[in-house]
Amino acid sequence: MSNLNIDSVKARTFDAIVIGSGISGGWAAKELTEKGLKTLVLERGKDVKHVVDYPTTNMYPYEFDHRGEVPLAIQQAAPIANRCYAFREDAMHFFVKDKEHPYIQEKPFDWIRGYQVGGKSLLWARQTQRWSDFDFEGPGRDGFAVDWPIRYKDIAPWYTYVEKFAGIAGNKDGLKELPDGDFLPGYPLNAVEDYFKQVLSTRYGGSRHVVSARCAHLSKPNQIHIDQGRVQCQNRILCQRGCPFGGYFSSNSSTLPWAEKTGNLTLRPFSVVHSVLYDEEKGKATGVKVIDANTKEEIDFYAKVIFVNAAALNTNLILLNSVSNRFPNGLGNDNGLLGKFVAFHNYSARISAEYDGLKEYKTDGRNPAGGGYIPRFRNILKQETNFLRGYAAGFSAHRSMDRDLSKIGNDLKNELLNPVLGPWRVGSHMMGETIPKEESYVALETNKQDEWGMPLLKISMDYDDNDVKMKADYIEQLTEMFTEAGFTNITPNTASQAPGLDIHEMGGVRMGNDPKTSLLNKWNQLHQCSNVFVTDGACMTSTSTQNPSLTYMAFAARSVDYAVNEMKKNNL
Repeated sequence: MSNLNIDSVKARTFDAIVIGSGISGGWAAKELTEKGLKTLVLERGKDVKHVVDYPTTNMYPYEFDHRGEVPLAIQQAAPIANRCYAFREDAMHFFVKDKEHPYIQEKPFDWIRGYQVGGKSLLWARQTQRWSDFDFEGPGRDGFAVDWPIRYKDIAPWYTYVEKFAGIAGNKDGLKELPDGDFLPGYPLNAVEDYFKQVLSTRYGGSRHVVSARCAHLSKPNQIHIDQGRVQCQNRILCQRGCPFGGYFSSNSSTLPWAEKTGNLTLRPFSVVHSVLYDEEKGKATGVKVIDANTKEEIDFYAKVIFVNAAALNTNLILLNSVSNRFPNGLGNDNGLLGKFVAFHNYSARISAEYDGLKEYKTDGRNPAGGGYIPRFRNILKQETNFLRGYAAGFSAHRSMDRDLSKIGNDLKNELLNPVLGPWRVGSHMMGETIPKEESYVALETNKQDEWGMPLLKISMDYDDNDVKMKADYIEQLTEMFTEAGFTNITPNTASQAPGLDIHEMGGVRMGNDPKTSLLNKWNQLHQCSNVFVTDGACMTSTSTQNPSLTYMAFAARSVDYAVNEMKKNNL
């Protein structure tokens, strides 16, 4: 019996454990296995194999029972997920259903989740911008949160490293606030997007820009992408279904298969991580307690180093639930700040208009980048507004097709079969930086548990006065810019939406130099438990205006490199 126990423990012992298989977890797995570490990846949801588990990817519109619409009964059963733009008949199977995974909203928060291998990397919008020193120096300059322990020069080589492997399309635009990267060819702006770019350049003296949106699509694959089994993006714009071509980056098409090829990967789906195990005598984490999602059996796995990449809020949940005599309030939480200073991106304002010019042009085909991107232009070099920080914005234009749907019979049929080109329609959406604050937090509700016995997560964050002022400025400035361009029928849309729909929640396990005011050091390593690393959104000290996923990838690769070197020195 004793030998059986020894064999059982041995079978559950690895060099490294990665919790989560999404964008950052996939990168941690790739790097650890490539460096020779036997690595266990734990995923709470089902397995999703690249290509074979994309059931709708090649379906025609008429093959869907509801032509792409989500039936009312399903909408009503999933009121939160249903607010996400991608929750449609072709992709709803990749979203967490609200009733199956409850949480507590102390203030309204739309928590959008994807519990399957690959996580939300199957569903993301694929926008990938580097952060600049205007972002990493922001908290220190503007006096909020804590200073980042790194600067752009520390992470720039790792941006390049992940960009080459993932494949990022973009142009070298030469902007200090939006550093250039190692790009595949960018997708071109259309005639009106380019016209608006020229208007801003002329009217604002080179201080405001429209650039081609940078995205994780293979516009022209290199050999490293072919070696992954991926080919050029087909511009189908059906990405949320999973891409059988690997045209956009996901864990499923890229990092996880790459890790599997090393022979060092063990992937265990249906594994709800309960907590990180801590050994007080060793002063280290020794493993992870898992609840099998199907059998509810508790199983312990062991490793020398643990990467927590469960996605920002679930990483907070796991660490808060990792209690011991040494850490009664959660792993590494001596300062009581675990779960606090969370933030998000403010996407609650949009604006649209029409343009009557350039009618000699129309668009042909689809742009997977989505059009243009307006980098942040407020408060970059100095404080110039009545709010802190700033916002970026999306910008796109398309030529509409007009049909008179008020007709009936043959007249209606003729309208449908013979549409005519209408005016250009343009639109923009705001991507505002919110300020992490101590009163914005997540915590455990230990009196309420889910089906697997895990305490429910309480979420409490909201817009503040800074967000309100920033939103008003976005509407004012975009209205002015649209007016300068000669756009008409300018229509702001400030309909409120709860935080969360941006799907960019960040913080709670923030990085910093001082263990008294932060949880992680400059290597994403818990100050108080040196063999545990956090490289997903939970580690973020502030939120910037750029989409964060590329930064998570770079953090994961950089931290694995550091961790493995430390293991070789017997420092972990």
